Amino acid sequence: MNFIPNPLHPALVHFPIALILLGTVVAIATVFIRHWHLPWLTAGLLGLGAMGAVAATWSGEEAADAVMGLSPQGKQVLEEHEEWGERARNMALIAAAAAVTSVALGKFPMGSRSAAGLAALAAIGASFCVAEAGHYGGKLVYQHGAGMQLDAGKPGDAPLPDHKSND
Repeated sequence: MNFIPNPLHPALVHFPIALILLGTVVAIATVFIRHWHLPWLTAGLLGLGAMGAVAATWSGEEAADAVMGLSPQGKQVLEEHEEWGERARNMALIAAAAAVTSVALGKFPMGSRSAAGLAALAAIGASFCVAEAGHYGGKLVYQHGAGMQLDAGKPGDAPLPDHKSND
């Protein structure tokens, strides 16, 4: 049994998306509220989101090599998707580093709050980049058919149900 999905990229991207978006909300709150271990939570969410973004961009580069038959417009959309994904990864790494720095500077309130502010700004940037990458990823799939593998008739596949009405 193989538990690794194929293609891997669509399965991986949703974790960093959720972690970065949630981490952004917590990062903004952390600038104003320094209680309840929010700086630690911010660092954890953004750190995991950044690591997931690294994995997602890696799997996206692998998946891009397998995409064939795209129109010139589809190739342009693929390029935009890749660029926004890389920007999201880079901004998430900056946000995570700033959040960890904020935790490390916990004994120095001004430095800690400044690092938290940088983490929040970088996380907002990462969230914007995530939204743009998702927009172009959706266009790739739903308008240009990237990643659609219509292997109907493979051995072991169940036949598709017939939805003809009997009117």
